Amino acid sequence: MLNRRQLLQGLAAGAAIGPTLNPDRVLGSPASNTNAKRIVFFMQNQGFDPKTCVPDGMSSSGSLAKAKLPEPISALEPYKDRLHIINGLHGRHTSPSHSAFFGALGGYRGSDGVPPSAPTIDYELSKVLPQTLLPHLCIGMDSIENMSTKPTIATLSASGAGQPIFMHSNPNHLYQMLYGGISTGDIRLQHEARSNVLSQIEKMAVNKGMSLPASDQNRYGQFVEGFKEINGLRDRLDTVADHLRKFAPVVDERYTKPEFETDWHDVLLDLGISALTSGITNTLTIGSGRGEIFGAWKGLGIDQQGHNLGHMDQPDNPIWIKIRQYNSRMLVRIMEALESIPEGSGTMMDHTLIVYTSNNADKQHTNGANWPVMLLGNLDGAFKTGCFTQLDGNRPINALYASLLQAAGQNCDRFNMDDKIAGKFDNGVGPLKEVLA
Repeated sequence: MLNRRQLLQGLAAGAAIGPTLNPDRVLGSPASNTNAKRIVFFMQNQGFDPKTCVPDGMSSSGSLAKAKLPEPISALEPYKDRLHIINGLHGRHTSPSHSAFFGALGGYRGSDGVPPSAPTIDYELSKVLPQTLLPHLCIGMDSIENMSTKPTIATLSASGAGQPIFMHSNPNHLYQMLYGGISTGDIRLQHEARSNVLSQIEKMAVNKGMSLPASDQNRYGQFVEGFKEINGLRDRLDTVADHLRKFAPVVDERYTKPEFETDWHDVLLDLGISALTSGITNTLTIGSGRGEIFGAWKGLGIDQQGHNLGHMDQPDNPIWIKIRQYNSRMLVRIMEALESIPEGSGTMMDHTLIVYTSNNADKQHTNGANWPVMLLGNLDGAFKTGCFTQLDGNRPINALYASLLQAAGQNCDRFNMDDKIAGKFDNGVGPLKEVLA
C-alpha cells in the first residue's frame, strides 16, 4: 500500500520530469547528419584533477597508444583507442568554486541557489539529436539519506532561463516511471495509483492556475506542464510495452533494501543504461554528487563523505582513487552495454559519445583556470580518439559544447557566450578543431 508521504514523493518525481518533446529550442542551423546518436554526460563533483587522468610524462598533445593511464582511470586502459583526454579548457567565467551548478553544463556563471540563466548543453543536444520518447534523462547519486529525503533535485541541467530540469535519485520512483506499465505486483499497483492521481491533478491544475497572481502563474505553469509531460510519457511508453520488456532491469533488494548508497548508484546506472539501449532516451546526464559538495561512497569502503572530500588532494589519495576507479568502471559498463547492441553497420557505441568531467573544474576550491575532460567514443566518427590534447587555457568549456553541437548536426560558433563575454574569455571562434575528426 502507498502511504501519503510515498505518494507525494512519487508525484513530485513525476512532476519533475522536465520538458520532453519540444522542438522549439535549437541553436544555429541544421547540418546534414541525422543518424541515430546519443550522448552521456557524467559529472563527478569536487573537481577532476588533471594528475588523475593525464599520463605521466605527457605535457603536449599526442597519442595514448604507448601511454599508461593513471591508476584512478586504469579501468579505461583497454579502451584507450576510444579515449580522448583534454586538458587546458577553462571555466573562469562560471564561478566554479564549490560548484558551478547549472553553469558547468551551461557555460555561464552559476552559484548555489541561483537559477539557470540559459539552457544547458545536455538539453540542447537532446533537441538536436533524433527524437526519442524521453529525449533527456537526468539521474543523481548521493548519500542514501539525501537520495531518500530529496528523490529529485535540480542543480545541473536546464531547458532555459529559470527552467531547471530535475534529476532522479530514487531508483524505485524512476523504475516505476519508466517500466511501471510493464511491471507486475506492487510496482504495477503503485504505478497505476500514481497514474490515476497524476491524471486527475493535471485536469484540476489546468483549471485552477488562472486564479493565481501573475507572479506565480509562470512557476505554476511549469509545474502543470510537468504533470502533462509525465502523463504523456506514460502514454508513449505504453505504446512500446513489448519492446521495453526486453530492456527493463530486474528489481532486486538493492532497490528496496540497499546496504550502501552505492547499491542505489549501481541500479540508477542500470536504469540509465536501459533507457539508452531501449531507445527511451538519447541524452543521459549523470550527476555523481548531484552537482553539489556532498556525496557518499560507503560501499567502496570510504567512511568520509560530503564537503570534506573536496578538501583532500586527489592525486595519490586512496579515497579519490577508489571514487575515480568506481566512476571508470561505470563508464566501462555503459560502453559494454552499448557495444552489445547492434545499430546500423556497427553498434550503439559507435554512435555514442560519453563526456566525463566535473561540475567543479579541477578541484573544489578553484577559479576554473583548468577544466579537464575525458571523451569516450567518437559519435559516428565525429571526434578524434586514442589521444591526449593539451590546450593553452584560452578556450572555454563553451567551445567544447559548440563542438558537441556541431558533431550532433547543429552548426554553432558560440554556445551561451555573447561577443562581449567572448572577448574576455575566448580567444577563438567556433568548435575545437583539436578534438573534431
